[in-house]
Amino acid sequence: MTHITLVRHGQANTHARTAEDYDRLSPLGAQQAEWLGDWLRDTQAHFDHVWSGDMSRHLATAQGMGHLTPEVDTRLNEFNYFDLATSAEQEHGLPAPTTPEEFTRHIPQLMDLWQADKLRGAPERFGEFEDRARSSMQDILSHGGRALVITSGGFISMVLRNVLGLEISPMTHLMFQIRNSALTEFEFVHGHKMLAGFNAIPHLAAPDRAHARTFI
Repeated sequence: MTHITLVRHGQANTHARTAEDYDRLSPLGAQQAEWLGDWLRDTQAHFDHVWSGDMSRHLATAQGMGHLTPEVDTRLNEFNYFDLATSAEQEHGLPAPTTPEEFTRHIPQLMDLWQADKLRGAPERFGEFEDRARSSMQDILSHGGRALVITSGGFISMVLRNVLGLEISPMTHLMFQIRNSALTEFEFVHGHKMLAGFNAIPHLAAPDRAHARTFI
């Protein structure tokens, strides 16, 4: 049996207006990563492989968890939300959000346009993102054993889409739910892919860590 645990990175720079500015952990994000690493060690979790995207927030999360040299695969990187949003505004008049409430309304519209291949300026087509999510998971699966993968919420949602056969609307809905530093687990038994756990935050269960149960 192969077991894959996907970890969403710790909280990033929530006030960013560019992909580059977003790609760094907040102080709380660094603390979330440290707490998760402590919890995994306390529960004696074992991993045969540790993988990460090459984004700064991925690597900082891995290092905060105690994994200083993860195996890096750029296919695990998040899609470029900011460039997609710019394309949607320029080509379709969809205004970029300025508040969390606007963001929750914006993402479903943006994802619909992207999946329908209606964003000419997109740095990556939706199908290309889907293909790299599928191929990266297949390669990790081929190594066998237990794998820890540090990545992003959009990527995790795409993996859920592939495993569960989700349409774009439920995939987007799940994307909103994935908390920073949360664990989503898959088991592969006799050729079958099974969701074994979703969005778990046991390292943030204590009442004094309620403030750390963040989505953005």
